[in-house]
Amino acid sequence: MANKVLNILFIGDIVGQPGLDLAGTLIKSYFQKYGVDFCIANGENLSDGKGINEELARKVFDLGVHVITGGNHTWDDWKARKILSANRNVLRPLNYPRENAGNGYVVYDLGEKGKVGVVNLQGRIYMQPIDDPFKTAEWALSKVHEETKVVFIDMHAEATAEKMALAWYLDGQASVIVGTHTHIPTADARILPRGTAYITDVGMTGPYDSVIGLKKEIAIRRFLHGTPYKYEMAQYDVRFCGVYAQVEVETGKALKFESFVYPEF
Repeated sequence: MANKVLNILFIGDIVGQPGLDLAGTLIKSYFQKYGVDFCIANGENLSDGKGINEELARKVFDLGVHVITGGNHTWDDWKARKILSANRNVLRPLNYPRENAGNGYVVYDLGEKGKVGVVNLQGRIYMQPIDDPFKTAEWALSKVHEETKVVFIDMHAEATAEKMALAWYLDGQASVIVGTHTHIPTADARILPRGTAYITDVGMTGPYDSVIGLKKEIAIRRFLHGTPYKYEMAQYDVRFCGVYAQVEVETGKALKFESFVYPEF
């Protein structure tokens, strides 16, 4: 008898209403294409490009998403505290100080299909000086492995080297490690030697006629003048970015892994 597998879909950072609208249009077709058993989405940019709240989280869950991960912008909408406290399936990076609301990992029970652990981490290079994501990941994996071998990690980080180093450090211990935060899809989706699937950045589900989601003219003024300007989301050339992973339940090893952007560049 063939070993049980789980088909996992991850949707890259959903940026505002444009990203949410496109995700709503396309997600069912990707569920059908990959026979998806479990879906994760990064939602730190749902609230007009910065933050998350209860209403937006509900809309994402209504699409069929099981767990929402976050990042440094999760906190930009003050209403995030409420949903982080109330719903264990809305995560924030685990290595923030524990006094903050919310959880950084969850084990989701899919019944007969098995369980999936999801861990949310944040890098420290060019970002907030929070706890060590490497040691935090080790601790989280020790807890999750008590219930399942299938573990998906969203590493929300600026530095490519930090994401890649974490993947090599945890190769064989996590099923999938994806990078988020920089909003630009990278071309390095692969399965590492010990069975961990990895990509440096999934890319954003949002408007690419922009500077990582921000209106181009505002971003240019920020660089030219070196002073702040009000954040205004872009609206056009919206694309859907994600990855698909097939994971063996018994071993937690990735068997298939591919990234996608729709429409392609």
